[in-house]
Amino acid sequence: MATSDAPIEIDRLRLVVRDLDLMRGFYATALGLDELAADGDSARLGAGGRTLLDLRRDTAARPRDPRAAGLFHTAFLLPSRAALGRWLRHAVDTGLPMQGAADHLVSEAVYLADPEGNGIEVYADRPRDQWRRDARGIAMTTEPMDGAGVRAAAEGAWHGAPEDMVVGHVHLQVGDLAAAEAFWAQRLGFDVTCRLPGALFLGAGGYHHHVAANVWNSRGAGPRAAGTTGLEAVVLRAESGAAPAATDPWGIRIETEGKESHHAH
Repeated sequence: MATSDAPIEIDRLRLVVRDLDLMRGFYATALGLDELAADGDSARLGAGGRTLLDLRRDTAARPRDPRAAGLFHTAFLLPSRAALGRWLRHAVDTGLPMQGAADHLVSEAVYLADPEGNGIEVYADRPRDQWRRDARGIAMTTEPMDGAGVRAAAEGAWHGAPEDMVVGHVHLQVGDLAAAEAFWAQRLGFDVTCRLPGALFLGAGGYHHHVAANVWNSRGAGPRAAGTTGLEAVVLRAESGAAPAATDPWGIRIETEGKESHHAH
């Protein structure tokens, strides 16, 4: 897996949801995530025995303003183009409402949203030796994806999330890119890997990005409003071990655990 040799990577995300049953059913059907644990107010969903999403029910939460700071999308990384092809066939066959697809040079990606409006990316990386660099960093762009080619690579049917599917990156809506860079690069130690108009990409260990931030819909946004749905926390996994929780400038909690402990979740 292209992110796993990085010194720090995304472990899982915690989302506040209004309708827990609807959301857990969606992620099971759409992405094939396994339910690893649940009680009346929460559910842990994942693959290969590892949690990728913590869903926390708050029936009183207000729907998040789509122009507010918070989640742009959770990006689920599949282990191969063939796996992406199998998932894409499944998505088409089951009528998942997709929002778009793109070739980003380093990866091929499909976009959709869950029933409460949280963005989702499902993607597969190209081999790292095919990534190029330019004046902006690791070369990334948005071109049309070869959907027919991806589907043709499928080599079999989709049988749920592969055990080595991970959250490859998290893409955030923020109010200000300089403040995002100060937090993620200077405070948490990620490297800036690419700058595009209105967006910043940061990674560790040479990966194209573990975190992205944009102001496309949210320029000038203040902290996340309390009592709203959407992203509550990002949990990182680091070789250096657990670290005190931090909060980004928009109120998203960032927790860090040691790599040796991640099988417990």
